[in-house]
Amino acid sequence: MSTRELYVQDPGDSLWTVPATGAARFTWEYDDGRDRLLALYQKGKDKQWDAATRIDWDLEVDPKDPLGTPDEALSLHGTPYWDKMTAADRGDLRQHYAAWQFSQFLHGEQGAMVCAARIVESVPDLDAKFYSATQTMDEARHAEIYGRFLKDKIGMLYPVNDNLKALLDDTLADSRWDMPYLGMQVLIEGLALAAFGMIRDTTTEPLPKQILTYVMQDEARHVAFGRMALRDYYRQLTDAELREREEFVNEGCYLMRDRLRGTEVLENFGIPPKEAAEFTERSEFLRLFRKLLFSRIVPCVKDIGLWGARLQRAYVDLGVFDMGDANLDLLMAQDEELAEQLDAQRFAAEEAARTAEVADAVARGAAED
Repeated sequence: MSTRELYVQDPGDSLWTVPATGAARFTWEYDDGRDRLLALYQKGKDKQWDAATRIDWDLEVDPKDPLGTPDEALSLHGTPYWDKMTAADRGDLRQHYAAWQFSQFLHGEQGAMVCAARIVESVPDLDAKFYSATQTMDEARHAEIYGRFLKDKIGMLYPVNDNLKALLDDTLADSRWDMPYLGMQVLIEGLALAAFGMIRDTTTEPLPKQILTYVMQDEARHVAFGRMALRDYYRQLTDAELREREEFVNEGCYLMRDRLRGTEVLENFGIPPKEAAEFTERSEFLRLFRKLLFSRIVPCVKDIGLWGARLQRAYVDLGVFDMGDANLDLLMAQDEELAEQLDAQRFAAEEAARTAEVADAVARGAAED
């Protein structure tokens, strides 16, 4: 079956072309480079994994309740529309919401793959090219995973959200080599990490929990890479150049906030756009969700040196200014630890099952004797 047949709305042309304006940069300096970046590159190599074997794809998923999250997470919950819905209607709504969320994850991961490849091409330093090459593979794996989950387990996809598409366009079309870092590693990846984490910590379903936990283990390295590279580079920029980057971040943050309304889903259920937008604004759960989405972005932006007055005012307006003091290193360490714990639990369960199988075979053999 063609993927196009699974889209609930017409995604438009199957190819989206973004003109490339930046230069490809080669370096003839093959020294060791920065120790921290090379250590991250080594970690990127060591932590490669196969999505076909590390994830237990045999786990069942109910398409009508793929995540098992509370109904309060749906912006339609508590409205007159919700009260009129049958149990089957509510199951359809859960399916569409999950499809919309994971479709944006999928489209974002393809964007991350393209941006990582662009960084390999355009960044001037060899150590950064090395690491970006491992990230390109990571992002390909993530796109593979989300695509498989949507096609095989949920059974539908949504087109890329207009605001996400606009940010990807701005990120990829810019000729400055640091902009794919800033747009992808800081904004899109930072926001995705927070979204992944909230679903990872609230889902009751084993398969999406596995997927998100393992993807987040990779993403923690990606954000660390962006922080290292940009922090070093932004120390060299003039105030005017820094203000240009801050303006890009400012616009990107508002785009990302607006991206997360999910009004496409409600409109697909026949709810007028104005009402759909009002419901998303009233939802306490989604208001908290949108605020938490900046928990990874704000401390990272501050850490790399983009903290001018206008950007600070924007974060006050968004209600996330206080997140600038969050411990980003601790959050990333927790993401990695959770993945390692999940591996340990799964391997222990598999070992116990094998041990029980051997003991049963021995017992049956002894009985036959």
